Amino acid sequence: MTQALEIPSQSGESGSALGERIDTALVRMNEIYAGGHYPRVTVVRSWSEHNPAISGEVARPSCSRWYLFRELKRLVSKGASLRIEASRPIVTLDDASLLERLDEHGWDLTRKKLFLFPPERVELSIERLEHYTGTKAADFQRYVLLTNYAMHMDAFVEEFPHCVRGEGSVQMPACHHVLDENLGVSIVNIGVGPSNAKNFTDHLAVLRPDAMIMVGHCGGIRNHQNIGDYVLASGYMRADRVLDELLPLGVPIAPSFLLNTYLSKALEDEQLEYRLGTVYTTADRNWELALKRTRNELQVSRSLAIDMESATVAANGFRYRIPNATLLCVSDKPLHGRPKLRGKAAEFYRETKRKHLSVAIRAMSLAKRDWPWGLPTASLRALDEPLLGGAID
Repeated sequence: MTQALEIPSQSGESGSALGERIDTALVRMNEIYAGGHYPRVTVVRSWSEHNPAISGEVARPSCSRWYLFRELKRLVSKGASLRIEASRPIVTLDDASLLERLDEHGWDLTRKKLFLFPPERVELSIERLEHYTGTKAADFQRYVLLTNYAMHMDAFVEEFPHCVRGEGSVQMPACHHVLDENLGVSIVNIGVGPSNAKNFTDHLAVLRPDAMIMVGHCGGIRNHQNIGDYVLASGYMRADRVLDELLPLGVPIAPSFLLNTYLSKALEDEQLEYRLGTVYTTADRNWELALKRTRNELQVSRSLAIDMESATVAANGFRYRIPNATLLCVSDKPLHGRPKLRGKAAEFYRETKRKHLSVAIRAMSLAKRDWPWGLPTASLRALDEPLLGGAID
């Protein structure tokens, strides 16, 4: 078995020298994993009075190399020391005990960040991501756009003609504008509805993206909205129901203030009309057929838009501590005699698809410029969660 590797803190060390030592640690992790064991990473933080040592197992380290490199380098630069060693043998995905090991009800999702997921969950989620998207997990970038329209995928390819694309027919096609250190943008067509939104974001979370934005269409609720206007969510009415048992409805869910700031700037730079307010997410595409109940909930929540994915993405973003936001475009106004009809919808899609996507990409670029170490997540941390260290923790 590979010998344990110690990475002590060294005061006055240059950034390049520290980077080389962290690279050595990542190489050792890959060696341990290739040898049939999970690598165990132990971080000792001398500055922590109550919880100086944190430890966890890692699976598929090559798939999240950029994240491990960034977080471990931050820790050591602040004064932490690392120990990399072999842990237990890898559990195969056909092991009869796998589902018991994956059960989230036995986890404390509020107390971890670098080691948020057990390695069995990472293994399964990476397998699912690659199956659904037809692309390698290592190709996913730090900034992820979610859509349920093929036209947004087409617009992305037009913007980034050399992007990495999946092969063959897959359930959730993905494209990746790949940059060094995974600093590009990925887009995934997750399909329609909250079940798909939960399914995909459950698995995406193991790659620890810096941000995700739902880029979709919505029904406009307010009188003074027009077809083609944009909506930024300030909060959500969770009528999707898929996460109720995992995240009680009384827990307030809000998008990232910073991402909303960047989205609003991108919209204003393009002189596009938008409103900020509550987005109502439903699991029922035919909500119009139960109008009395839905309209009452829309009214009491003061919602200004209705869709089928945004609240689900935001709720899972909260659970897994991924900064997120919603950028919707009003495609119809069913309460005002303007339902989505085939001819008008096709015309609307042609006119808005590129602009819609460019606003989201621009917002991600602004976030990357201002927060190269990742967007702050203090608002997503629990009261007793141990800090990992670094300027934005």
